[in-house]
Amino acid sequence: MASPFEIVILRLKDIGAFEFLFPFMLTAAIFYGLLRRSQIFGTPERNVAVNGVVALVAAFMVWAYPVLVGISIEKQLSQFFFSGVVVLLTVMILLLGSSMVLKEGLGKFFEERYKGGLAVAFIVFGIIIAIGILVSSGLLNIFFPQTVVGGIPQDVILTIIVVVLMAVTVIGIASVGAGGGEKKG
Repeated sequence: MASPFEIVILRLKDIGAFEFLFPFMLTAAIFYGLLRRSQIFGTPERNVAVNGVVALVAAFMVWAYPVLVGISIEKQLSQFFFSGVVVLLTVMILLLGSSMVLKEGLGKFFEERYKGGLAVAFIVFGIIIAIGILVSSGLLNIFFPQTVVGGIPQDVILTIIVVVLMAVTVIGIASVGAGGGEKKG
């Protein structure tokens, strides 16, 4: 017998909540937050309605594309968010485990010790993981359909992306290392 949660999820899938409603709500919330933070239309307190209308219209425009083109991205989005949560949980568990074993104040030590070049390396590593999640979830085919990429196999595209990111990382490390010496004066 199916659990109540499974029944609810299947009913939500039947009415299109995962295909349009939830992605639309998430997109509208992100747009609204960005408009509020950037204050393009003035202070957020005075322009709540303008920010809300622009966020809703932008979200409708974004999610009109899959509907008009006739593609379904609910499975790819679900896999993308699931993979992202797994990566975040793994990082959180590693941090929690290390904080139980290592001495107190280690975060401040790492913050002072690894400014600059290593921080850039961590950011590049995070970007590589994000691109890996994007490719493994199948969303790359949504952003770049087969007609755009010309039928290039996905592993070739992934290899090119990894090589480019590695080259950018090496250039970044080399440029930080070249200017990182102490100046004598």
